[in-house]
Amino acid sequence: MEMNSTTNVVYNKIEDTVDVCVIGAGHAGCEAALACARLGLKTVMFTVSVESIALMPCNPNIGGTSKGHLVRELDALGGEMGKNIDKTFIQSKMLNVSKGPAVHSLRAQADKSAYTLSMRRVLENQENLIIKQGEVCRIITKEYEDGKQTVCGVEIGTGMIYECKAAVICSGTYLNARCLCGETITYTGPNGLMAATHLTAELQKLGVSLRRFKTGTPARMDKRSVDFSKMEEQFGDTPIIPFSFSTDPESIQKEQVSCYLTYTNEKTHEIIRNNLDRSPIYAGIIEGTGPRYCPSIEDKVVKFADKERHQVFVEPEGLYTNEVYIGGMSSSLPEDVQLAMYRTVPGLENCRIVRNAYAIEYDCLSPGQLKPSLEIKNVENLFSAGQFNGSSGYEEAAAQGLIAGINAAQKLKGKAPLILKRSESYIGVLIDDLVTKDNREPYRMMTSRAEYRLLLRQDNADLRLRKYGYEVGLISEEEYEKTLVKAGMIEEEVARLKTTFVGGNKFVTEVLSRRNSAPLKTALSIADLMCRQELDYEFLKEIDPNRPDLPADVVEQVCINIKYEGYIERQLQQVKAFHKNENHMIPDDIDYDDVLSLRLEARQKLKQFKPISIGQASRISGVTPADISVLLVYLSSKGK
Repeated sequence: MEMNSTTNVVYNKIEDTVDVCVIGAGHAGCEAALACARLGLKTVMFTVSVESIALMPCNPNIGGTSKGHLVRELDALGGEMGKNIDKTFIQSKMLNVSKGPAVHSLRAQADKSAYTLSMRRVLENQENLIIKQGEVCRIITKEYEDGKQTVCGVEIGTGMIYECKAAVICSGTYLNARCLCGETITYTGPNGLMAATHLTAELQKLGVSLRRFKTGTPARMDKRSVDFSKMEEQFGDTPIIPFSFSTDPESIQKEQVSCYLTYTNEKTHEIIRNNLDRSPIYAGIIEGTGPRYCPSIEDKVVKFADKERHQVFVEPEGLYTNEVYIGGMSSSLPEDVQLAMYRTVPGLENCRIVRNAYAIEYDCLSPGQLKPSLEIKNVENLFSAGQFNGSSGYEEAAAQGLIAGINAAQKLKGKAPLILKRSESYIGVLIDDLVTKDNREPYRMMTSRAEYRLLLRQDNADLRLRKYGYEVGLISEEEYEKTLVKAGMIEEEVARLKTTFVGGNKFVTEVLSRRNSAPLKTALSIADLMCRQELDYEFLKEIDPNRPDLPADVVEQVCINIKYEGYIERQLQQVKAFHKNENHMIPDDIDYDDVLSLRLEARQKLKQFKPISIGQASRISGVTPADISVLLVYLSSKGK
C-alpha cells in the first residue's frame, strides 16, 4: 500500500490517519471512544448505522442489582453513562432497600430514544472524535520477525482504510448475527439493523478464536391495547437519587412515569409447553449458549416446572411512544404462539404486538485470550469490550468499554494500564472473571460475585475510584478535590462522634425512651449509641447540640461506617490477605513445563490463561490450591 500524508486520497484508499479506531457504537463503544478522545487521542468510532449509537435494543433501563454499582463506578472513573441516564430517565428507584447497604442498587427507567439522542449529542460534540457509518471488515496488522502482530489500521466495507495505532472491538451482538422468531430466521443485528458479516473470518486469520453466544428480548406492545387496571402499579422513589456524582440532586426531581407488574399463569405455561417443538431453542436450531441468569420464558417454564407463575414487568419505552416492554417474557417462539401466550397474562388479554420477541445469535471471543487490560493477547494494541468479550448487559459493556479505552490510551502514551483489583471495584471483579474464568454462557454481574461487597458499595464508588479517574486524566482537579473534601468531612465526623460522650442524665434518658432504647448506666459516645438498632444519626441530633450541618452524602457514609464498622474492619483484613497473592507476580517468560508436580489440567489452563499473579492463577477453573502451592515453591526456588 502506497503511503501518502494527505487524507481523503481515494487512489490509495487511505481515508484518514488516527490514533484509535473503535469498532462499534453501543454502550461499550461509546465509553471507549469518549475515553480515548478525552485523553487527547484522535479517535474514529465506526457503526453499522448512526441510528444505533447507544441503542437500547433490549430492556429500557440502566442499573439494577449490581449493575447500578457498575454505573456508579464508571461515573467515578470519568465515564458518561451515569450522566446520560440522569438526563433521560423517566422513573428511578433504589432496589433492595430492605437489605443492607452492600446490595442497595439504583435502577432507572430510560426514555430509550432520548437516551440514544443525548449520548449521540455528547459524542458528536466531543473534541478529537469522529463518527463514521461503515462496517469494519478487517483489522490490518504489521507482523514482526518474531511473529508478533500489532494493529496498524482497519478497512471498512467500501475498501477505505483508516490507519491507526490501536483498535477497540465493541461489536456487541452484531458480529455474524442472526435473529430467530420460531421458524423465521433473519440475518440481521438487533432491531433489524444490519449485521457485521466480514470481521469474524478476518479475526480468525489473526489467530483470534471465537465462539457463539445468544441472547433474547421480549415483545413490545401497543400500550393502548393493555389494561393496566389488572396490574400492580410500581412507582418511583422520592426523592430521586442521581447516578452521577456530578449531578445536582435538586436538578432531577421531577414527575415520574409508572411501571406495572403482572404474572403468567398455568394457561400461559400450557401454551408454551405445547409448542416447545416450534421453539428454535428446543428444536436445536439455535447454536449459541444463552444467559443462565436472564432466561427466556420457555426456559423458565421448563426449568422451573413447579412454579405456578412468573413475574412480568410492563415498562414504558419512553414518553413519546406507545410501546411498552414486557420484561420477564423474552422468547423465540413463533409469532402466533407469542400472541396466544401473551394474551393469557392479566392485562394483556387484548394486546397488540408492535415488535415480536426474538432470540439473537452472534460471535464473541473465546475465553483465555484477554489480558487484564482488555488487550487481546496475540495481537498487540487490539483491545476489546462488551458482549464481544462474552458478557451481557448495557452496564457490563459500558464498564469494559471505559477500561478498554483508557488502556488503549495508556498503551499509546507509554503508561501502565489501569487494572482494578477485585478488592476495590465491581469493575475489577467483572474483568477478572472474564479474564480468568471459562464462562460457558454470557456473563452477568451479580453482587454475589464480589467477595468484598460490603466495601464495594454503590454509595462510596467515588471515594474508592475517583483517584484513578483523576490519575489517567478523565476527572478534573476540581472534581477530585471535591471528593477529597468529602472524604475529609466523613473522617472528621466519624472521629467527632467517637469522642463525643453523653451521660445517663434525665434528658438523655427521656430522649432514648422515645425509641424504647435502654437508659445509660455509664457515659457512651454518640457513635456507640448509633450502633443500637433502634437509634440512628438523625434521631440522636437532639442530644448532640454541636453537630455540624453536613451534606446528605457525607451523613450517609458516616452512618454506614459507624454501624458496620466491625464488618468493614473484618473485610479490610481479608483484603490484606488477598493482596498478598495479588502482588505476587508471575514472570511473563515462565515455562510451566518446568514446574514439576503440576497436574496436567493445571498446566494446560495456566498456559492458556497466562495469569499475571498468584492471585489470578488461583481463580482459574481447574487450578487447585495444591497446584498453587507447587507454583509458589517453584517461584521461590527461582527467587521470585
